[in-house]
Amino acid sequence: MRAIVTVVGKDRVGIIAEVCTLLAECGVNILDINQTVMQDFFTMSMLVDTKTSSIGYDVLVEHLSKKGEEMGMKIRINREDLFNAMHKI
Repeated sequence: MRAIVTVVGKDRVGIIAEVCTLLAECGVNILDINQTVMQDFFTMSMLVDTKTSSIGYDVLVEHLSKKGEEMGMKIRINREDLFNAMHKI
């Protein structure tokens, strides 16, 4: 299953490394990544493949949310089909 991971918060060193390390530890493959910094505001979106994940989707959601709290950021994951449906005009 493919999903969209979004990361938003104050910019600092190591954000991409921390999030990517967590995903790798969970067996999640990053297919595409886009990030930008506007002044001190960091945003990143990633298209990921969770089919080889070593944990269930709900546990992955919890891990990413907890990591976001630890980092002082918001990290969310949405299944690709739900993300597409929510952003359809």
